[in-house]
Amino acid sequence: QYLSVPGEKLRPWLETIIELFDSEPQDRLELSRFDAALLADLDEQSDMRWQGGEHLRELGRRLKNFKAIEAVPPPKGFTGTLRDYQKTGYDWLHFLADYGLAGILADDMGLGKTVQTLAFLASQKQQGKLEQPALIIAPTSLMSNWRREARTFTPDLKVLVLQGPERHERFEQMENHDLILTTYPLLPRDKEKLLAHRYSFLILDEAQVVKNPKAQAARIVRQIDAGQRLCLTGTPMENHLGELWAQFDFLMPDFLGDQTTFKRLYRTPIEKHGDEEWQARLRRRIAPFMLRRRKDEVEKDLPAKTEIIRSVPLGKSQSALYETIRLSMEKKVREAIASKGLARSHITILDALLKLRQTCCDPRLLKLKQAAKVKESAKLDLLMSLLPEMLDEGRRVLLFSQFTTMLGLIQKELDQRKISYSKLTGQTRKRDQAIERFTSGEADVFLISLKAGGVGLNLTAADTVIFYDPWWNPAAEAQAMDRAHRIGQDKPVFVYKLLTENTVEEKILALQRKKQALADGLYRKGGKKEGFQLSDQDLQVLFEPLAPEG
Repeated sequence: QYLSVPGEKLRPWLETIIELFDSEPQDRLELSRFDAALLADLDEQSDMRWQGGEHLRELGRRLKNFKAIEAVPPPKGFTGTLRDYQKTGYDWLHFLADYGLAGILADDMGLGKTVQTLAFLASQKQQGKLEQPALIIAPTSLMSNWRREARTFTPDLKVLVLQGPERHERFEQMENHDLILTTYPLLPRDKEKLLAHRYSFLILDEAQVVKNPKAQAARIVRQIDAGQRLCLTGTPMENHLGELWAQFDFLMPDFLGDQTTFKRLYRTPIEKHGDEEWQARLRRRIAPFMLRRRKDEVEKDLPAKTEIIRSVPLGKSQSALYETIRLSMEKKVREAIASKGLARSHITILDALLKLRQTCCDPRLLKLKQAAKVKESAKLDLLMSLLPEMLDEGRRVLLFSQFTTMLGLIQKELDQRKISYSKLTGQTRKRDQAIERFTSGEADVFLISLKAGGVGLNLTAADTVIFYDPWWNPAAEAQAMDRAHRIGQDKPVFVYKLLTENTVEEKILALQRKKQALADGLYRKGGKKEGFQLSDQDLQVLFEPLAPEG
């Protein structure tokens, strides 16, 4: 018999079936517990009667309704006080553990992901569930932070740090500890030792490091045997949806399908066509497994942050150099695209843009004879006009640049003016001493490179942040900004972005907004739906000539 059924009643079922099973051909339809939240969607969207699957449906309702998660008392021996939102995160981590689920704790930088995680692990130990040690993998710069926070808040946890040449003597001690700390760069060297053990928990801090699934570290972490996997990151997606897929592929393989399926179902409709419906479906799908809170949502008493853009035109000789490089590099880029296509010309494009950005910062960054003849730097002059006034007002300044050579040039200017400073780059060996020099008040300016200081620093002694050069990545810029604008800050924070007018630097800001639009659209309802892929039109804008004077 044929039965007439209104299409609206069938649509949610068909959409869910397509989302769950539109991949490789299957003889039977199997539903993972990771997909339980979609059952809750069907419950709400239809009045059909269910038979069976009560446990899975209840899990789905709890995944979908965060308020249903039970409160767990803080562990004995925990010396801190969890704020309300931190307690919520702590309870959420327990909920995931109780149901054998994985997830991403994606709070903004400075909201205490470390302390929430430590409190959770201490509770697991107290309940006798930390039978094997927990393994935390983090950037090198965060090792001392983890060690210090564990000692402060969870002194009952036995912590083993596998770092430095002496770590080889500590591998035999791993089973006698609750928490093992190691770094991403050490994974290839210590792979054999780490894979020889099983862990209760495998936790990736600053998990965006594994956004490239083909990278060596990303491949190794997938091989580690662990009961539960967690990611900690304030920037779960920095550039495109593929990075988010990579983290969920580590956490829950096949949850978002393979790369090909994910691209077809989500990336192409969302990124290329601005499909709001599929964006909403992806947001609903990952929502139970990603807890994200923003500072402005949970910390109403956090001081205001004011962002100020200060721009300056290039001088005559510097603008002439910029225009010469622009013309030569644009020709080189066009030839590369013509012969290899846009997708395979990224290295040529980035090299061209790098040279233009270096010209904007200071011609001395370029290793060219022509650049050596230019004795002016408009932006450095701007900086040196701003800094004395800021310091006279009693401000403490963090100054970021992607170019360590640029920091060296700024350092010379500070020396001439007898301005006290500290400096932190990838070459800094005594990192803690450099930080202490600034936090103690001995230095008023802290020069920091992006790679060395973008994450893991708590510098609330500062109330002013200066970005000497704009960065491609708005998420990385926000992380650096959060070194000062975080919990513990009791002063308004001012953020200055220095730009050269009508150059590639102003165009970079426009591309930043495109990238941010993607993140906003995924994390929050009502986010802007703008394009964000580097297109031929983008290139045309980036390589535009300087506007004529007057």
